[in-house]
Amino acid sequence: MKVTLTSSDALGVAWDAKQYMVQPPGHGGTGLLPEGVRDWLAALRLTEGVPFQHLVVDDQLLPPESIRFFYLDRNWTDALVAGALSVSAITTDDRAQLQALYRQVRDELDAAERLVRVPGNEVGAAGLADVVTGLLIRSRAVSGWPAMHVRAYRTEVPDDGPDDEASRLHLMRLERLAPSVLLALFDGVPAVVHLEEPRSGLQFGFELTEPEPPGGIAYELPLRTPGTGTETGVSVPVPFRPDAPGVVDLAALQTRILHAVGGNGSGAEFALEALRFPYRQVFGPDEQDPSFGQLFQPKVGIEQIRAWPDYAVTAAAQAAANPAEAGPAEDES
Repeated sequence: MKVTLTSSDALGVAWDAKQYMVQPPGHGGTGLLPEGVRDWLAALRLTEGVPFQHLVVDDQLLPPESIRFFYLDRNWTDALVAGALSVSAITTDDRAQLQALYRQVRDELDAAERLVRVPGNEVGAAGLADVVTGLLIRSRAVSGWPAMHVRAYRTEVPDDGPDDEASRLHLMRLERLAPSVLLALFDGVPAVVHLEEPRSGLQFGFELTEPEPPGGIAYELPLRTPGTGTETGVSVPVPFRPDAPGVVDLAALQTRILHAVGGNGSGAEFALEALRFPYRQVFGPDEQDPSFGQLFQPKVGIEQIRAWPDYAVTAAAQAAANPAEAGPAEDES
């Protein structure tokens, strides 16, 4: 579901919400809000239609080839919803009425959040949503595999575990915000997150190795036994065509495979050896970093942000535009 926020939408939703608030429940919905208004506000709570610069205020917070885990601040999203509803609150009585009913509105949206994204093979969860967490990825992997699978689990699971694991968290939102930027929101705090290539078609691949001398790029192909398909523990270097970086010399590679494991020299030999399962990247606790929860703690403080070169430029521009609101630097908190 994709919602684009416009001024017309905000005014219309706020007015409809106001009209239904002064009517008995049951007019156009199962609760205080009509279904259309409730669904729109629930999607807004999951940052649908929110400009990206309000999610990531500086590109240094999300540099290329990076991933960031975060909590979604309920105070921030509640203020966002309250702002959308207050567009049509013109008089003091309007605002007082909205304030009196907002707790019930918030409870309805807590339950509606889980129903914003419900794929055809899933069943919407009942009840109030849990703590909303998420991740932002900025990587060439997002543009290379736009249908990337994202799964989060409440407890640790094996890397090759089933997709329908009982501890799997509901994915509340999954959307590419840009060709190389992916946003995912989870219903709860995960203990482990899996990112996996799409499971479509056959995939062939090699293993990246550390070349000699260091600094270059080299690949190798782990070999399997032709009769059983089990790995032999032997690998062969992957040759590339002269003056064509990145283009595999298939004839030379086939010769190396036959020399290592034998076979009849058919194309099936290469297919058997080079076939790979979709690559899966796992984020979770390990021996070096057993506290996966630390990923959800802030890593960049305001002091560091203020030291960035463009922060001083932005602050100076804002002060010049609003001299009455600009205070001395020592008064900043």
